[in-house]
Amino acid sequence: MPSETVSLHLPNEAATERLAEQVAALARPGDVIALHGDLGVGKTRFARAFIGRLTGEAEVPSPTFTLVQTYEAPVAAIWHFDLYRLTAPEEAIELGLEEAFSTGISLIEWPDRLGPSLPEDRLDLTLDFASAEQPEVRTVSLTGRDGWAPRIVALGQSLTHHA
Repeated sequence: MPSETVSLHLPNEAATERLAEQVAALARPGDVIALHGDLGVGKTRFARAFIGRLTGEAEVPSPTFTLVQTYEAPVAAIWHFDLYRLTAPEEAIELGLEEAFSTGISLIEWPDRLGPSLPEDRLDLTLDFASAEQPEVRTVSLTGRDGWAPRIVALGQSLTHHA
């Protein structure tokens, strides 16, 4: 399975939102984007900006309690999963994963909760706090696997030329 990784420094929340908008511009039906990171690191902020870019919606609620929210976008339906409350991968079966993975664009917070149900062909996006001294600063690693690999290379080149 080919993969490519790009690592970035995000100085503030606006940079996280801009990155989400750039990744959204690359998304297409069948894409799975796995959002990794600790509580409060910015996974939901990323997802909201991503969804807003594709739908034009200003208010994007977190699916923490509903586990999944869907949004209609011109490119495809966007499925936003927050699996934090799941205790076993089997609990995700009733959430519509098969449909989401085949025809929609899936944003998955806490993707490790899916275990072997997480597709190999995906974008892994890992957000981390950069330091305790600068709580607003993040580092992000984007690893494109299979179909995402060439898109991550292109994104990395685009970001390098605009830095």
